[in-house]
Amino acid sequence: MLNQLRPALVLLIALGVITGLAYPLAMTGLAGALFPAQAAGSLIERDGRIVGSRLIGQAFTTERYFQGRPSATSAADPADAGKTVPSPYNAANSSGSNLGPTSAALAERVRADLAARRAENPGRSVPVDLVTASGSGLDPDLSPDAALFQVPRVARARRLPEDRVRDLVQARVQGRLLGILGEPRVNVLALNLALDDLRPE
Repeated sequence: MLNQLRPALVLLIALGVITGLAYPLAMTGLAGALFPAQAAGSLIERDGRIVGSRLIGQAFTTERYFQGRPSATSAADPADAGKTVPSPYNAANSSGSNLGPTSAALAERVRADLAARRAENPGRSVPVDLVTASGSGLDPDLSPDAALFQVPRVARARRLPEDRVRDLVQARVQGRLLGILGEPRVNVLALNLALDDLRPE
């Protein structure tokens, strides 16, 4: 029986070392050498400090900034570890809400978001990604329509002509990968950083 166990244990240990240690370390080293910025998290630096990542959304809440999709991520409640509290764009707890189409809580939240967006830009239909969360809760991008929908509010808050803000959005639209994969999108953090660089005329 020992003759049968020995090769099995050796193979188990060898495969564990190869697939659990050697391969991940090799891929991490290779990624760091070939794509250092991406391997480090696609971080964005401004004035010598890191302000975010191109891959993870942020909760912009003021009128002066473009706002991303709702985020359903949560964190442990500091008052009761058995409960959770909303924690938008919590990268340590990426998840959707798990609320289905018959959920009263989801319908109420979407109705409230719709009402707020309609008040912000009356007469225009609200793009769906402004009232629905992504599966990860961390989506850093918006559709061009969702960004353009917010132009009047941002222009008013910053006392800028709408055309300048609209041109800024159009200049930040990223097309489909290789022309066929994905959808056109606008990275909200990159757009807001460009907005901060926009000076009044």
